[in-house]
Order: sequence, then structure tokens, then C-alpha cells
Amino acid sequence: MKRNFLLLILALAVIFTACEDKNPTPVVGDPSENEVFTGMLTENTVWVSTNIYELAGKVVVPEGITLTIEPGTIIKGRTGTGSLASALIVARGGKLIAEGTADKPIVFTTIDDNIALGEKFGTNLGFEDKERWGGVILLGRAKISAENGDTESQIEGIPAEEGYGAYGGDNDADNSGILKYVSIRHGGALIGDGNEINGLTLGGVGTGTVIENVEVFATLDDGIEFFGGSVNVKNAIVSYQGDDGLDIDQNYSGTVDNFVVIHGGSDSDEGLEIDGPEGSTYRDGLFTLKNGTLSSVGGAVPGTPADIKSIAQGTLTNLVFENYPADRAGLKIRASYSDNCSTAKTDAFTNLTIDNTLVVEGSKFDGIVEVYTSSLADDETDCTVKAEDQTAAEGIVVSDDMAAGADVTPFAAWTAAANVGAL
Repeated sequence: MKRNFLLLILALAVIFTACEDKNPTPVVGDPSENEVFTGMLTENTVWVSTNIYELAGKVVVPEGITLTIEPGTIIKGRTGTGSLASALIVARGGKLIAEGTADKPIVFTTIDDNIALGEKFGTNLGFEDKERWGGVILLGRAKISAENGDTESQIEGIPAEEGYGAYGGDNDADNSGILKYVSIRHGGALIGDGNEINGLTLGGVGTGTVIENVEVFATLDDGIEFFGGSVNVKNAIVSYQGDDGLDIDQNYSGTVDNFVVIHGGSDSDEGLEIDGPEGSTYRDGLFTLKNGTLSSVGGAVPGTPADIKSIAQGTLTNLVFENYPADRAGLKIRASYSDNCSTAKTDAFTNLTIDNTLVVEGSKFDGIVEVYTSSLADDETDCTVKAEDQTAAEGIVVSDDMAAGADVTPFAAWTAAANVGAL
């Protein structure tokens, strides 16, 4: 009987060991336990903070579907380029409800990030870690002014045959959902030659959409790019972008209030890049950028504070551009010429000096405003900006030492920028 008892104990030990081998103790944040999504959502979906969600390629929220993301949820995109680039795309008529809090922000990051459940930050990636996945794309039915008079267009990087990439329309009050306390990190995957996904892309997004307290950190392309639309954005921070901090295209007509661009990294371009309408329709919208601070980190940034061009129209007020090197400290305003360089034609310069649809006021910057041109003479040589045009711009765009810029306190508790000491 004693021998039988020992055999029973040995058998139970073997069974217990086998069970242990088949069910190892899970590691928090291990990709093997992430909940993986790919392709088109087919029903209303909720992502909860007790899971980590993995984007395997493009995940699309189509028309009529709502994706709700709980505060504190972590979403990780797989690494890939071209057709394999990962991104979250909210198509026209779809909705993203992503309402985080300062204590529990919603974090979009890369699968390479060791951030774990319940954490705001990982420890293994820094501000030069870019292009690890794509980004977040919201598309709506608000007005845009695209080329050739088009009121609708296809967002860059998504083939035209893919209907979920369309944006634009005639409803400036369109609603794509809510983004609050959302941090988008380490993105910018290459999707074509010279074409990367922005951190946050807003195509034809309307005023029914709420965007407050958003961050883009260490992305290869633009931080936030507006393709038309009328959505208002409050409390936005972009740091260490590879291209432009804020990029405005296709006659965006909303307001960005209280924003910060920490202009760092070895590959960045402009703090602001601003274009106006491209086509013959919906040309009347005016953007507003107010209460912003754009700061060059270490003075080594290759880009400039702002490039205002392509018939840009709107208002820049209470902006501070600081720490830019002396040879790149001024704001750039583009002029265009016809009649063999003799006549100024409609562009940002004429909007500033003649039509008064471009206003730069109450803002502080080093250096002077620089008028430049890309126009060519009849013999294909470069036109030269007229001295009187440069003088006219300098008389209008004057640095104001009283400008205060952004209030950075809304970003202190939850952003990756604050975590690496960039604020």
C-alpha cells in the first residue's frame, strides 16, 4: 500500500508539471497575450483598459460603427511599411470615442514599447525612436478645398479603390467622435515613396468632433495634419516630429487653441506649415491658431519656425517662437509672381498685405519675417522678391514681446514629452 501511495504521488507530480509547462505564468505586456485586431470592424466595439490591443495592419472603423476606448487603454501597432503599415482609420460615418483622463490617458504606441498594463510610459524607447508603426487617421464629411475644385478626396496612402479612405463633403458640423487625453507615440510608418503616416491625420473632420488634450510624440512625419475640415482642437502638444509640427492644408477652417511644438530631432522641418485652398470650391474658410509656443530644442533643428504659403488665409495670434538659431529664426511668407516676375499674384503675401485674409499679430519671434518666392521668369530663371514687398511684410508682421504663448500646465501629468523632461 505504501508503494501504491508513492506511485500516486509521482503521477500527480508529473501531471502538475505538465500543466505548468503548458500554462507558463503570463508576462504583462507580452505580445502573445495582446488582443489582435486587423481589417474592418463589423460591429460596435469596446476596448477595455484590462487588455492591450494590437493593430495588425490597418484597422478600420467603417460607417455606422463606433469604437469606444476606455481610459487607460494601451494600443500597440505592429511594425510594417507600405500595405503592411499599421494604423487606426476612422472612415466617414464611423466614430471613435476615446475619452481618457490625465490619470488614465489612452496610449497608442508601437509593439516595441515595453509599456505595460496600468502604466503611462514605457522605459525602452526615446524621442528618436520613430517609424515603428503608423498613426491615427480620422476622416469626416466637413468641407475641404482640394485640387481641381474637388470637395472630396482620398487620404494619402490609401488606394482609391478602398472606399474607407475618402474624406470631405458639405457638413461642417460632422461628428467623428471624441479624443481626450490621447497620446500617439513612435509612429510614422512609410506607406509610399516619401509618404509617411502622420501622428494624427484629420481629413474633413467637422465641429461635431471633440478633440482636447492630444499628444503626438516622436513621429517620422507631421505631428498633426489638417486636410480641410472645421474641427476645433484644444490643448495639443507635438514633440520631436520628423516633418512639421502642425500642417494645415485644403483650407482648414477650425481653431487650434493652446498648443505646443517642441521642435527637436535631427530630421524635422517646420514648426508650422500652412497652406490655403487648393481648388475653386470652399475657398472662404479661415483657420485660427492661438496661444501657442514653438520651441527649437538645442538650436540644432534643421527646420524653421513657420512656412506660410500657398494662399494661406487665417489668423495667428499670441504665438511664441523661441530658441531658433539666428539664421532660421524668422517667419517665412511666400509670394508668387506673374508677368515675368513683375506682378504679385494671389498667395500668402497678397493675403497678408492686400486682402487682409492672413493676419499675424501679437506674436513673438526672433529675426524678421522673410518673404520668399518659388516663381520663375519667362526664361525659367528664379524670380527675386521685390524689395518693396519685403519692406511691406516687415511693416505688418512685427514681433511682440508681450506675447505669452501656450499654457503648458495641461500637459504636465500625462504626456511622454513631460516624462522625458522636454516641457
